[in-house]
Order: sequence, then C-alpha cells, then structure tokens
Amino acid sequence: MYTVIKRMEVSAAHSLVLSYPSKCENLHGHNWIVTVYCRSRELNADGMVVDFTSIKQIVKEQLDHKNLNEVLPCNPTAENMARWICDRIPKCYKVEIQESEGNVVVYEKDGDEEED
Repeated sequence: MYTVIKRMEVSAAHSLVLSYPSKCENLHGHNWIVTVYCRSRELNADGMVVDFTSIKQIVKEQLDHKNLNEVLPCNPTAENMARWICDRIPKCYKVEIQESEGNVVVYEKDGDEEED
C-alpha cells in the first residue's frame, strides 16, 4: 500500500450558522493547515498515487483566499470542510484540518468508501 501525504496552508474566511450564540457567527478568517492523505495499492502510469501538485491545485484553487460560505454547499465548519476536500481528491481517504492552534478536525472515510 502506498500513501501520499500533502500538507498546505489555506487562508480563508467563514461565518458559521449555529444553534447557540457565538462570535463565530460573524465573518472571520483562519490560516487553515490542511493535510490530505491518499493511498493506493497500485501506482498510476506515472508511478504515483496522486501528484502532489494536483492535490494542491484542487485545494488552493477552490478555497484559498475565499469566503467558504460561498464555496461549500453546507455550514462551513472545519468538519464539513474536511469531508468536502476528501470527496474531491482522487484516492483520498483522510483529511486533517487545523483551524487554529489546538483545534484540529479529522475526517476519514469508512473502509467501504476507500479506493484501491
């Protein structure tokens, strides 16, 4: 099994819709640290699981310097952001999002959802 891990920083803003009063309901930004995990039993014709550049393009072009409320079709929590990213990257099975120091979310596909 081959595993590729790509870590990058994305600057983006969001405002959350919550069931309780919170300052996070106001538009605010983070320098998110996004770590993408991809794996495969076989390498593609180029000898890769997924090209690092391709992962970076998918994440950065869609999210960097954006208002996440205008990109994600759901409440742009770190949890929803992690799943949204995972669903867009070939061979991706796990995404970690660090929203701020000490606040990390991990989304991981169930074994049935993983690609080989």
